[in-house]
Amino acid sequence: MTNFVTEISVAPPWLWIAFTLGVLVLLVIDLSLFGRGNHKVQTKAALFESGIWIAVALCFNAWFAMSFGTELGLEFLTGYLVEKSLSVDNLFVILLIFSSFRIPDAYQHRVLFYGVLGAIVLRAVFILLGAHLLNSFHWVLYIFGLILVITAVKFLRETDEKIDAKENWSIRLLKRFLPTTDKFNGSHFFVIEGGVRKATPIFLALVVIEVTDLVFAVDSIPAVFAVTQDAFVAFASNILAILGLRALYFVLADWVTKLRYLKPGLAAILGFIGVKMVLVDFMKIPSWISLLVIFAILTTAGLSSWYVARIETRQKEKADPFT
Repeated sequence: MTNFVTEISVAPPWLWIAFTLGVLVLLVIDLSLFGRGNHKVQTKAALFESGIWIAVALCFNAWFAMSFGTELGLEFLTGYLVEKSLSVDNLFVILLIFSSFRIPDAYQHRVLFYGVLGAIVLRAVFILLGAHLLNSFHWVLYIFGLILVITAVKFLRETDEKIDAKENWSIRLLKRFLPTTDKFNGSHFFVIEGGVRKATPIFLALVVIEVTDLVFAVDSIPAVFAVTQDAFVAFASNILAILGLRALYFVLADWVTKLRYLKPGLAAILGFIGVKMVLVDFMKIPSWISLLVIFAILTTAGLSSWYVARIETRQKEKADPFT
């Protein structure tokens, strides 16, 4: 096991163990401080929590850069930024899932907590598998690069049409083996009806979120390996970005649909790093350039969305000044 870890990363085994334990502790603290009771998470509290997660990630990034070198530090920050931006797109899907199952605001934070926990386990498995493949077969880089280019094209062609998560294939399959109900039992995943244990809409929403994250992982894992081939950098940057997903949801839930240029921005990012991955043996793009390109794309997409939304708001106010 020790030989495998040293082959896929510069990080020693103790750092993998310490980081994993630290993540578990942070999750317990998160659940204790922000997950108690059934109540709607206020935007100010979510903003504060999101700020804490970002600060934790940046502090760890700074320590890692000082301990293992600036180059790996830049790769960590770039990987974190890529995964964070992909997470914002994931939030829109989660919003549609909650809407489909009509999950009350007071119960959403519990679903998101376990959704994040499942995503962490899933990403850990995928990253270790991806690192092993890259370490054993260099040509896998080209496959990852092509996946990202194809995903970029898909993002450009996608529309934000509303979906009915209740018709997801995973739910249809689950209902064949597990009794379900449309009734809620507080924030519980199951309820007893007529002596039969049935899954509530909260559990069904969690299942769809986990399945959706599996699909998103197919995009995000190749993306982070396009930024770095160090398994620990890929793992830690990915996990720290996901940890703040729950808080970020409650910060952005009210206006994530207004980020109209998010998908074109993500398409540009995925296309860029996909091409970078395909050309890795012919032209190596420095980490700092990749970071600047990704940051510039995200800034442009965000500011453009904000500016267009502001213009539309002013036009509506002029058209109907009494609204």
